[in-house]
Amino acid sequence: MSKPLAERMRPHTLEEYIGQKHLVGENAVLRKMIEAGHINSFILWGPPGVGKTTLAQIIANKLETPFYTLSAVTSGVKDVRDVIEKAKGGRFFNSVSPILFIDEIHRFSKSQQDSLLGAVEKGIVTLIGATTENPSFEVIRPLLSRCQLYVLKPLEKNDLLELLQRAINQDIELKKKTIELKETGAILRYSGGDARKLLNILELTVSAIGEEHVSITDNLVEKCLQQNPLAYDKDGEMHYDIISAFIKSIRGSDPDAALYWMARMIEGGEDPQFIARRMVISAAEDIGLANPNALLLANAAFDAVMKIGWPEGRIPLAECAVYLATSPKSNSAYLGIGNALDLVKQTGNQPVPLHLRNAPTTLMAELGYSDGYKYAHDYPGNFVVQQFMPDALQFCRLWKAQHSPSEEKLYQRMIQCWGDRFK
Repeated sequence: MSKPLAERMRPHTLEEYIGQKHLVGENAVLRKMIEAGHINSFILWGPPGVGKTTLAQIIANKLETPFYTLSAVTSGVKDVRDVIEKAKGGRFFNSVSPILFIDEIHRFSKSQQDSLLGAVEKGIVTLIGATTENPSFEVIRPLLSRCQLYVLKPLEKNDLLELLQRAINQDIELKKKTIELKETGAILRYSGGDARKLLNILELTVSAIGEEHVSITDNLVEKCLQQNPLAYDKDGEMHYDIISAFIKSIRGSDPDAALYWMARMIEGGEDPQFIARRMVISAAEDIGLANPNALLLANAAFDAVMKIGWPEGRIPLAECAVYLATSPKSNSAYLGIGNALDLVKQTGNQPVPLHLRNAPTTLMAELGYSDGYKYAHDYPGNFVVQQFMPDALQFCRLWKAQHSPSEEKLYQRMIQCWGDRFK
């Protein structure tokens, strides 16, 4: 049986590798390390089908070092230790450390990740991890601190078109046919920047026609995919499109749509923790101060899923989704921290006013530290007007209230305290 087209077209050199020019293009950081013959441990973070596994294999080939691979889905601590022992025995004096590639490293448990630490620290293996999830959420801090993080991007239109032409002109099977790319809109849209999916769709479409001459059109691609709904990977484009629809349904206050898209994710085998984590983010970003209880409920739903597992975990997730969707919305805190970060980038490290500084020593007190600070609880209503921003920024406004019923109370209190500053 012939290998799938995506496997037949897998690049073996950096010259054949398409995309990620910011990492492997001329004078790019990762290419320089590869050409120097020495790499440090790193994690590749990006959506499916953008070349994470391929890049790791190319690096191993280029450095001529043993290449071990583990999948976080099927491997345990024993498998990790076995590979480390093999790496110890297979390394020669002054040679490059063997590469251990771990796919979906975000699915490794804490104990599995802990078992890697010593080998990475001592240079017994060079770790290359691949993940579609933000490593700061799933990779333990000691391991993350020992790895560089490189972000891979979805392939761009020109990258995908180049890949299509290369497959048509170079693949041993496709070369036997006459293939014309009459229209590419649908195949590019359905691929979602995923090279593997793009080639799967191309192969499916060509196979469905079963003729020597194939003219690929948008209508033909759509027809083939409708007839074969499982012919392409749900974990790529569908993963990102459906979570986007889910969050936008919550933001748009449509509980029916939120439940529908959640059901689509559940049926598609989505990780429940991923759904729960995104709802925690939505509670803070989209509902915020309009209903602060939303964040509490989202965190509770996350904890419940972790404790009770699946399939019962769908119930607190659904409860939370409905609550978030039906809650009033405000992104004032989200916008406020964005404004604050922009201001810090523009103005740099402004000095802290003296009256806001602590004075733990006599010298600091003599220099005026804490002098003039007014303790709010000593005043009526536990408030007194004083300056809290740096001198150069004291008139800047960062948080601007949005007038939902809950936030209106906060806004009115700020007017009561600060007067015209908040009007």
